[in-house]
Amino acid sequence: MPEIRTETLLRLDKLSIAFDGKPVLKELTLEVCRGETLALVGESGSGKSVSALGAMNLLPSNALVQGGRWLGDTDLTKLRPRDWQALRGGRVGFVFQEPMTSLNPLHTVAKQIGETLRLHQGISGREARERTRKLLEQVKLPRAEELLDAWPHQLSGGQRQRVMIAMAIANDPELLIADEPTTALDVTVQQEILALLAELRDRHGMGMLFITHDLNLVRRHADRVCVLYDGHEQETGPVDEVFVSPRSAYTRTLLDAEPRGRPVAVTSSKRLLEARGITVSFQRPRRLFAKRPPAFEAVKPIDLHLAPGETLGIVGESGSGKTTLAMALLRLVESRGEIELDGERLDQLTGNALRKRRRRIQVVFQDPYGSLSPRMPVSDIISEGLRFHYPALTEEQVAERVRAAIQEVGLPADCASRYPHEFSGGQRQRIAVARALILEPALVVLDEPTSALDRTVQKQLVELLRALQARRGLSFLFISHDLAVVRAMAHRVLVLKDGALVEQGECQALLAKPANVYTRALVKAAGLNPEFL
Repeated sequence: MPEIRTETLLRLDKLSIAFDGKPVLKELTLEVCRGETLALVGESGSGKSVSALGAMNLLPSNALVQGGRWLGDTDLTKLRPRDWQALRGGRVGFVFQEPMTSLNPLHTVAKQIGETLRLHQGISGREARERTRKLLEQVKLPRAEELLDAWPHQLSGGQRQRVMIAMAIANDPELLIADEPTTALDVTVQQEILALLAELRDRHGMGMLFITHDLNLVRRHADRVCVLYDGHEQETGPVDEVFVSPRSAYTRTLLDAEPRGRPVAVTSSKRLLEARGITVSFQRPRRLFAKRPPAFEAVKPIDLHLAPGETLGIVGESGSGKTTLAMALLRLVESRGEIELDGERLDQLTGNALRKRRRRIQVVFQDPYGSLSPRMPVSDIISEGLRFHYPALTEEQVAERVRAAIQEVGLPADCASRYPHEFSGGQRQRIAVARALILEPALVVLDEPTSALDRTVQKQLVELLRALQARRGLSFLFISHDLAVVRAMAHRVLVLKDGALVEQGECQALLAKPANVYTRALVKAAGLNPEFL
């Protein structure tokens, strides 16, 4: 770690926040110095994000924020609205947790980053575009020139997060508030992005408030750590001191929360899913009067198979083709190759025949907030697929199946009438699992199901999924960049890079002794605890 400068940049003195009179943060006191990284850790709902939003005056009108707040010599409690507009995005940069909801879906990457350059630096036109391209290269986005004109929905989760980071550092801020900045990134890119942020921090004397649930990242990249639980500060101190000798029982619980254990052994020799030569290509956009460029091959020919009750892990960098491969198997993107489910060719089915077979395959998406309709109560979200596929069921039968699904995933019985925004990230993901299970599928595609969750909730969800698999004989296609979670869930692993299969094998053996140099880099970057191998 670089030597920590002692000049205080951000100071919070007994910061307290309440919504409609209900306290959510109680007298938090902390300091972030120039040139240092302070990590704020804790479970979902502990007050991590709300403390940063409250400090920067970004909470809704029903929030009561009390206590002292300073950025350098600036008393933040005395700023006028126009002062805040100049400060946020200028002196203070933000990287939010959910890039899909933070980026404007109606604007291209170049326009969104260019807007902040125009507002704070007066840069526009070709100069802004060139500066934007360099920012995308700084955050390690491949094909930066091409992605300037891409829309958020055309990017992977990791690519969207890197666009958010590029936007946050565009104006060389004094303070960077990074709220789960590497949530959607694979382990190698996590290290690259955090190394980049550390370089910018040291070069500009920037301070960083790093909000995360990943204690491995805290151990490697933070100078000091503050632990929150239920709105209360548990302890604050140097990372080495807190991790080696934690004073709080809650901190000890967090440190012990890495997913562990093994999936139930597979006993069947049959093949539930078999795919041969799966290939996915996308047409690149053509500029005016220019020749159309060759198609981009997102997934190169891949063969795979999956037995009943087996979990196949798919790992690789963002943009390596993990999700695209899964969407091809689900017949949600156009592909070439053969796909068999229970011996029947899915790639030859269309219309009603395909819809009927899709009851056997369900999916849990990466972003539990974005994949659940905010306008529907939980009971309607869970039962929507059931009503579509089984229209003859009575209301009483549907309600009974919804109650059983809610109970099976460990949600409270009274949640059926509530809406997604009323739940934590872990609870929303359980709702998504219940929605998938209610159709009694044979195969569930899990696309980064734990990426937005803190370690304690990740551990709970992994244990839930393993229990469901053992009880129902489910097969899982498990996509993740978190090798600790993959190790706890998967029987076998496929490693993808640039759309190609570079290595595959039995999970524990492959992670213990990877043969490919790329896989070795992934394992090294993950910092897996050897005690659990």
